[in-house]
Amino acid sequence: MRHILTEFLNNKLMIKFFKRKNQKQKDQKPIDQQPAQEQSVDPSVVDSVQSNATPTVETPNEPATQVERSIEPAVEKPDVVNTVVPPELLAQGVEPHQLNQQLAKTNDNFGKKMKQIFSLKKKIDEDLFEELETMLLMADVGAAATMEVLENVRKSLKRSHLSDTDAVFDALKDQLTELAQVVEKPLIIDDSKQPFVILVVGVNGVGKTTTIAKLARKYKGMGKKVMLAAGDTFRAAAVEQLKTWGEREDIPVMAQNTGADSASVIFDAMASAKARGIDVLIADTAGRLHTQANLMQELEKISRVMRKNDATAPHETLIVIDGGTGQNAISQVREFNKANLLSGVVITKLDGTPKGGVLFNLAAEFGIPVRFIGVGEKSSDLKPFIAKDFVQAIIN
Repeated sequence: MRHILTEFLNNKLMIKFFKRKNQKQKDQKPIDQQPAQEQSVDPSVVDSVQSNATPTVETPNEPATQVERSIEPAVEKPDVVNTVVPPELLAQGVEPHQLNQQLAKTNDNFGKKMKQIFSLKKKIDEDLFEELETMLLMADVGAAATMEVLENVRKSLKRSHLSDTDAVFDALKDQLTELAQVVEKPLIIDDSKQPFVILVVGVNGVGKTTTIAKLARKYKGMGKKVMLAAGDTFRAAAVEQLKTWGEREDIPVMAQNTGADSASVIFDAMASAKARGIDVLIADTAGRLHTQANLMQELEKISRVMRKNDATAPHETLIVIDGGTGQNAISQVREFNKANLLSGVVITKLDGTPKGGVLFNLAAEFGIPVRFIGVGEKSSDLKPFIAKDFVQAIIN
């Protein structure tokens, strides 16, 4: 019922917005309008189906030859704003990160437009709030989150008896930060669980395999013993990609042939990880559309089979979503959460989209912790989410 109401509010607000926009176009010419940049997603590569084989653990022997996306590009972008990382993350080896340059596109679409609104408006009126509502909706903040934020801004101004636009700007920034802080909960590995099992889900094209590789490198760099499980047995390319990452990072990979039972692969990986004293096991799953009921049921089966090995597994279920897909990302989280209770979100490709506001939409509707955000190609660009720094970067 809640998501039906949210979609209704979305439609209602967007109809209101376009009516207002058409009326303004009759009265005056638009100023400095720029087309929104769309991010294309490469189609998945599907190799020929091979026969089932007994599980094997791939160990690195030869250097990798081909990888979907390079983890370490030659050129680094200059950064500006330093992040303050919580002590518990510093203890795990996470270095302070910088976001200004990586989130420049969202800043151009979100922060600069916001400043333009406040530079033109010298008084607080309904027109000002309508402009802010439009800006938030166009940045994929979502109807529910937009109404919540603006209502809280009004209350804050009334409570403090403030009447200038600078106060509105500060109140808006504070409300966005408060909303983002709801999902600011870094992933802490529980050392009492051995192995600590991370199940990774999501549709094809969102950067799931690359995210797994970056997580593996991150935890290995923290001194933990890591293993990967190639649970995406529907695509031969997915298994090969994970093997290649394992070879490159000197990390063992449990894999079977294409078409094998995914739950069986992950179950065998858990048993092997226990025997070898592995600290962190990261399990891939088939990239599937959230509308494919049979594949979503396969996820439920994976969880049931994992619990036969460890009643508390999986210890973390991460969904990877593309930050540029807007309402579609919200639908993915909703449907995957039905099949397999999600405990964390990774939002990728935020460096390539002007619509980073989907994070606030997720926070308002689900409140599921955002564990990491992806803002670049390097492994260090998979960063723990810190609300204050994220808001600062997009409204800097």
